[in-house]
Amino acid sequence: MWFFSDEHRMLQDTVRQFAADELSHCVQQLDEEEDFNEEAFRKLGPLGLLGITVSEADGGAGLGAVAATIAMEEMGAVDASTTLSYLAHAILCVNQIGVNGTPEQKEKYLPKLLTGEWIGGMGMSEPEAGSDALGMKTRAVLSGEEYVLNGTKMWITNGPVGDLFYCYAKTGEDRRAVSTFLIESEMPGFARGKKISKMGMRGSPTGELIFDNCRVPVANRVGTEGKSIGMMMRNLDLERITIAGISLGIARASIDASVQYAKDRKQFGKPIGAFQQIQERITEASAWYEACRCLTYTAAQMWDQGLMAGKDAAMMAAKAKLQSAQMATQVALDAIQIMGGYGYSREFPVERYMRDAKLMEIGAGTNEILRLIIARQMLGTVVDL
Repeated sequence: MWFFSDEHRMLQDTVRQFAADELSHCVQQLDEEEDFNEEAFRKLGPLGLLGITVSEADGGAGLGAVAATIAMEEMGAVDASTTLSYLAHAILCVNQIGVNGTPEQKEKYLPKLLTGEWIGGMGMSEPEAGSDALGMKTRAVLSGEEYVLNGTKMWITNGPVGDLFYCYAKTGEDRRAVSTFLIESEMPGFARGKKISKMGMRGSPTGELIFDNCRVPVANRVGTEGKSIGMMMRNLDLERITIAGISLGIARASIDASVQYAKDRKQFGKPIGAFQQIQERITEASAWYEACRCLTYTAAQMWDQGLMAGKDAAMMAAKAKLQSAQMATQVALDAIQIMGGYGYSREFPVERYMRDAKLMEIGAGTNEILRLIIARQMLGTVVDL
C-alpha cells in the first residue's frame, strides 16, 4: 500500500520470508493430518509477532492494526490455518490483555504469551450463542475471593492446545451483564472438550472449553464486573480488520496459482491464458483483490490514527471483512475452475485455499450479521436484530 512506512515494508519482508521458511514445507501435510505447526508458532515469539499490537512498555512490538494485517496477509498467503491460530493468540487474547489488563495481569501473563511459551485463545462463542454473543449461558458467580464458572464455550480456536483463555461469562441477569476472566488451563474445574474436525483451517486446532465449577481468582477478572461489552465489541472490530488480512492472503495465493497455471497449461495448441474466459476470471479476481486490499488497509490505517470509534468503527470493520471474505472464497473457486480437474484435486493447493477461505464468511461475524451491522448504521432504527 502507498502509505506503508519503511517499518511496515520491513515487517512485510520478514513475515514473507518466515512463511516461506517455516510454513510452506509442511502446510499440506498438516492440513491432511489436522495437526498444528506448534514449532513454527512458537518461533513467532522471538520475531516480536506474538505481541505485535502490545505496547513496548509491556514488552510488545508497539505496532498497530496495519502491521498486524500485514502479518496476517503474508502468513495467510502460505498457511491460513497457522495464521488463524496466530490471530486468536495475538489479537483475541494478547491484545486484549495489553489494552484492558491490570499491571499485575500484564506482568503475570504477557511475558509467557509474548515469547511463545504459552499459547492464548479467546472464549466467547457457545453451542447456542454464536452470532448472538450476548445470549451466552456461561455464568460466573462470586464466592469469596473467587468466581465459580459453569458453562461451555464452542468453536474455540487454539482450544485443544491453549494455556490461557480470555473468556466472557454472564455475572448478572441483565443480558448485557458480561464480565471477562483470564482462565488458565490448569485451573480447577476447567476441561477441554472434543477437538472439532473441520472442512478447512484444518491445521488450526479448534475445540470446546468446559467450565464445571471452575474456580477463578477475583484477581483474574479483567475490568469492572458486568461491564465487558464495550471491550468485547471494540476488539471485535480489530479482529474483523485483521482477519480480513487472512482473506487477502488466500486470494493473493489463489491468483498467483491461477496466473502461473494459465501460462503453463496448453489446450488447442496454446496457453489457456490466451482464452478470453480465462483472462476475464483472472483480471476480475485481481481487481477485486486490490479493491478489498485498499478497503482493509484503509480501515487499519484509520484505526491506527484514531479515526475509528464506536459505530463508525463497527461499520468500517464490517465492510472490510465482509467484502474480503466474499472475495477470497470466489477467487479461490475461480482458481479451481481455471485449473479444472487439477484444481479440484490435491495436486494443487487451490482446493485448500477455497476450504480455508470459506471460514472467513462465518467466523468473527457471519456475512449475514455483518450486513445487518452495516445496514443498521446506514438506516438506523429501520433495521433491527
